[in-house]
Amino acid sequence: MTSIDRFLRTVLPRSLYGRSFLMIVAPLVVLLGLTTYLFYNRHWDNVTRHMTLAVAGDIALTVEVLRNYPEGEERDRLLRLIQVYTDIRFDFRAAEILPNIDHDAGNSLLERMMASALDTRVYRPFVLDAVTDNTWVNIDVQLQDGVLQVKVPRKRVTSATTYIFILWLVGISLVLMVLAMMFLRNQMRSLRKLAMAADNLGKGRDELAIFKPSGATEVRQVSHAFLRMRDRIRRQVTQRTEMLAGVSHDLRTPLTRMKLQLALMPPSPDLAELEADVEEMTRMVEGYLAFARGEGAEESAVLADLAQLVQQVVFRVRGTGQGRIDIRGADHLMVLVRPQAFRRCLGNVIDNAMRHAERVEVTLLPGREVAQVLIDDDGPGIPAHLRAEAFRPFRRLTEVGGEASAQAAAWEGGSGITGVGLGLAIARDVMRGHGGDIRLEDSPLGGLRVTLDLPI
Repeated sequence: MTSIDRFLRTVLPRSLYGRSFLMIVAPLVVLLGLTTYLFYNRHWDNVTRHMTLAVAGDIALTVEVLRNYPEGEERDRLLRLIQVYTDIRFDFRAAEILPNIDHDAGNSLLERMMASALDTRVYRPFVLDAVTDNTWVNIDVQLQDGVLQVKVPRKRVTSATTYIFILWLVGISLVLMVLAMMFLRNQMRSLRKLAMAADNLGKGRDELAIFKPSGATEVRQVSHAFLRMRDRIRRQVTQRTEMLAGVSHDLRTPLTRMKLQLALMPPSPDLAELEADVEEMTRMVEGYLAFARGEGAEESAVLADLAQLVQQVVFRVRGTGQGRIDIRGADHLMVLVRPQAFRRCLGNVIDNAMRHAERVEVTLLPGREVAQVLIDDDGPGIPAHLRAEAFRPFRRLTEVGGEASAQAAAWEGGSGITGVGLGLAIARDVMRGHGGDIRLEDSPLGGLRVTLDLPI
């Protein structure tokens, strides 16, 4: 990546709305700048030059008249007549001398152009002031016997259409930009709805039911494709659930018959081993079905108090008297959650922590976008290099890490499926079904910290 690319990535907006708006505004600003520049250089400059030359010609003509009619009523009559036809006011101050001022040092473009015109036509010393008065341009011209005071209306030396043109140009540009912003915002609203619908689908929320395709044709095509994908996913989940229901019925029935037959048989060492095998098969079948079924019993998330759900699980564990467990953090936190699935996930993690630790702390941390439930214990924990393997279904840590991880293998179990290797896999399946995740870290208590991230 070159330095230019890095600079553009830093300066350019990141949102589609910002980039689309920039694509419209940037050419408009360039066009406005070029038009204004060319207008000023060609139209305004030429018009003002011609107007100032015309005024300078009138002043030069008046100077010549004063030289031919140096005094008397005839001169005054001619000055009044010139004023009527030129709209320029003249006043002669006899025996007056102008101060020595450099008239070339103008303060404005109009003064510089007017000074150039006077130099071209009048050929007399003069003092020019086009800044002090907003209505008149004041010019004092030095004659042989006095000073000719000239007051020129600004409309004679500058064109008002210049400012009108600029105002119209800027005004129309602003209106177009506002319309473009409104149009783009309307188009972006459809994309935001689609993004929210996709996010809600991943979190298992019901807001997707009210989503309807809208916006431009391409956005509608994407929305319809998204809805078709949603229907295919739902059909797949439904088919899997129905298949697993049939498998559950088919497997549980022979296992039940085997248990009844073993119960009627006389006790023997071989019978005890056979009963243990049947019991293990039952636990394995229940574990497999629980993992594949996930939290399918609850159709959608509801608004619930996360602190109350955590307290319910903690109070249940305290009732067993397995060890010490404390709860900390927020007292109330409303989130969209599937209560049954979340209680199952949290209970699975806490039960395993209580089984192999003397002290457990559950902390609820609210956030702006994600709420966290931290489960810390002082048990043996799980080594860092085995934490990724702990989430894999049907995977036992004893098979991966050998005897050194035998104690940590207990974390694979869960309520009703201990030893199958599905505890953390089911917990992660539940959390990701809510749009969150589960992480394993080192605990300040010396054992393992399990962090449950739940979007608000």
